[in-house]
Amino acid sequence: MIGRSFTGKRRLKDLLIQKDNRFCADCGASDPKWASANIGVFVCLKCCGVHRSLGTHISKILSVTLDEWSGDEIDSMIEVGGNSSANSIYEAYIPEGYTKPGPDASHEHRAKFIRSKYERQEFLKPSLRIVSGKSTLQSSFSKRIMDSFRSTSSSHMVIIFYILVPLIEGMVEFIGMLKVKVIKGTDLAIRDMRSSDPYVILKLGKQTVQTSVIKSNLNPVWNEELMLSVPQQFGALNLKVFDHDLFSADDIMGEAELDLQPLITSAMAFGDAGMFDDMQIGKWLKSHDNALIDDSTVNIIDGKVKQEMSIKLQNVESGVLDLELEWIPLDH
Repeated sequence: MIGRSFTGKRRLKDLLIQKDNRFCADCGASDPKWASANIGVFVCLKCCGVHRSLGTHISKILSVTLDEWSGDEIDSMIEVGGNSSANSIYEAYIPEGYTKPGPDASHEHRAKFIRSKYERQEFLKPSLRIVSGKSTLQSSFSKRIMDSFRSTSSSHMVIIFYILVPLIEGMVEFIGMLKVKVIKGTDLAIRDMRSSDPYVILKLGKQTVQTSVIKSNLNPVWNEELMLSVPQQFGALNLKVFDHDLFSADDIMGEAELDLQPLITSAMAFGDAGMFDDMQIGKWLKSHDNALIDDSTVNIIDGKVKQEMSIKLQNVESGVLDLELEWIPLDH
């Protein structure tokens, strides 16, 4: 299993270092570290934020270095071939009035172009362009895609069928990104004979991310960073800790809800945090209604909005988690 995972990562990195993939597919910024697994392009952090706002049914964003990739996702990226191949489809026909953004483009310019390119698919060949977002058009649209590429001998074109089919329904607007660093756990509950194999799951809206499993450790140190997109109508961040079991259902080791309001409200009120010196800008107060061990302050540190907290796990006999939250605006 480890060998296959390493091989997959190696294949992905080999694709990333190809000439056309060393620059963001959408704005040309150098050294992109993110990828849209279902579209097949490598993108920079700024364009990544816009992609996340499209929803995973259009663009499923993964970190090249931090996220776990499935074999199918890596195979799809390699089949497409990366930025040049994908752009030959998505940027086949750019009409007058549109200019491709550069690395220093405004968020508005970047968002307009990316939405036109992938969400509305306005730059496809006219014969491939869909005229409505209704899913009833999927079969006829797919047929046109396949008919268009039937005569080509390029093997990567086959995957375009799977890439272009996702249509536009149930759009969710995102206001920013949340980086959660799961630092460590202390005195976690025993769920095996003498220990546990803990991992952490975070859920925000319909998004779910998780840490790796740490074997036989009640005081695990993860230091793992997990990324989530924050919708306009965001609620609490749900956290659960589980014990990994090979032959039965994973046992829960506690849970908690994290109030994101202090972090996000403070961050958006101050705007560009890079303009301010290090300072405290907000606070989430400990109370009997939350899982905080102590008050948790929101601070600007080195131009970034961060919040450290220690959480007492709920509905369990023991356990504390240390976390660090960081707000990343979409135009960062």
